[in-house]
Amino acid sequence: VASVVVVGHPRRPIPDPASDPAPRQRVENTSRPPHDSLVDSGFRSAPPLPPPPLPPFLRTLSSPRRIVHYAMVSIDELKKAAGVKAVDDYVRSGMVVGLGTGSTAKFAIERIGQLLKEGALEDVVGLATSKPTMELAHKVGVPLADINDKGEVDVTIDGADEVAPNLDIVKGRMGGILRKKMIGVASKLYVCIADESKLVDGLGGSKGAVPVEVTQFGHEHVERCIRGLPCLKVVRSEFKKDADGEMFVSPHGNFILYLYFDEPIADPRAASRAMMDVVGVLDHGLFLDLVDVAIIATKTGLTVQHRQ
Repeated sequence: VASVVVVGHPRRPIPDPASDPAPRQRVENTSRPPHDSLVDSGFRSAPPLPPPPLPPFLRTLSSPRRIVHYAMVSIDELKKAAGVKAVDDYVRSGMVVGLGTGSTAKFAIERIGQLLKEGALEDVVGLATSKPTMELAHKVGVPLADINDKGEVDVTIDGADEVAPNLDIVKGRMGGILRKKMIGVASKLYVCIADESKLVDGLGGSKGAVPVEVTQFGHEHVERCIRGLPCLKVVRSEFKKDADGEMFVSPHGNFILYLYFDEPIADPRAASRAMMDVVGVLDHGLFLDLVDVAIIATKTGLTVQHRQ
């Protein structure tokens, strides 16, 4: 049996939007306009769901030091446990839920479908962040809505390509940055679920791509402008290609530019401002000051971190 310390403060109570609509002050996010979010106090907890059974591969023992003990299991099983925990802790009947994309987020979607089928959840509707997510939601029985009809999202559960210590993340390497960020920004609560391979010391630190969604018109000119920004030490850039080697086109008809770095971006907020000032940039994969809770699957268990 292995042990892992759960970091961060205990889970915040599930908000009751009808009882307290007051917004929570966020740190300024230069990549998006300000929006209403949760407050850290004053909410009454919603009536809890009946305690769901833990996955058969997971065993939790009580401990006064908040150390959670897990049987040694595969990382895929723990990714599933992260998705299940996100839904069980943060999704309630009547909510509008942003449905993420990726290998970890799919477990959250499947869990919502299971609870709807069992009757433990009712009147939950989802906003899909991608076409694969839309297809999975239909398959498992999660009703979908359009953001134009809902506007405000109670909680979004999504994955990440990179997770920094302060819970800023990189997303969008698969494309569709604009849609993911629009749903995330509209959310009162953003829960990131990922595995430990996504943890970095700073954004851009994995040496994987930081994606930027740009217009097709003038895309090479936009690339040159971005590479010339003094706050970005880009060592290489390329446009995302599809399986046939052709230019990948996002769901909104745009190209995705990949930026590569030898070291973490020194000032992500300055980088965000500079990129958004380039005409032709629609959005980028730096999701700053957005994630409220991160549930990370490690080889020995789950860790839960809250934005301070």
